[in-house]
Amino acid sequence: MNAPISDTKAHLLAIGYQLIAQKGFTAVGIKQILDTAGIPKGSFYHYFASKEAFGEAIIQHYFINYKHRLDNISARDINAQQKLYDYFQNWYDTQQNGCDHEKCLVVKLSAEVADMSEPMRKVLHAGYQQTITWLAEQIKAGWVDNSVPHPDNVAAESMAKRWYFAWLGASLVAKISQTNTPLAEVWQMTTTQMGR
Repeated sequence: MNAPISDTKAHLLAIGYQLIAQKGFTAVGIKQILDTAGIPKGSFYHYFASKEAFGEAIIQHYFINYKHRLDNISARDINAQQKLYDYFQNWYDTQQNGCDHEKCLVVKLSAEVADMSEPMRKVLHAGYQQTITWLAEQIKAGWVDNSVPHPDNVAAESMAKRWYFAWLGASLVAKISQTNTPLAEVWQMTTTQMGR
């Protein structure tokens, strides 16, 4: 018996996510995705017009799930500094010691597809912006509840961008250098700036 339509699409996205996060977008072919998923070629093209459209859908799905994680942190009954701390603690913990499909999709694809695929670049950018907006909201809340220091002449959005860009870059350099030093450096910088 065939899987329901929505399950087939979800299965393709899950398999594609794992393979692409492990090996990169260009290294994974449609045939490998189909063979691993156990799904015929026609089913792939029923849902996705191309491999690029498939990659775009994977990134969108990733950021939908990421937004749920941000919402869960927001809903916790803790001050804004602790929410920021927990967010970056999770980033620090999950980006250390190598890269598996749970950790590195955005870091891997940011470097790989930015110049290769405009639709994928746009989806990545929108996902980054979603996270930066969330960080800025927490920083502003921290200024209101006095849990985060408020530097002179720095907007919350600017601080959020500085932190996010530093963490994204450190994650990429950690992959290249195969050490956790870049992450430790931005962790120290961020916790100091958030008043820890």
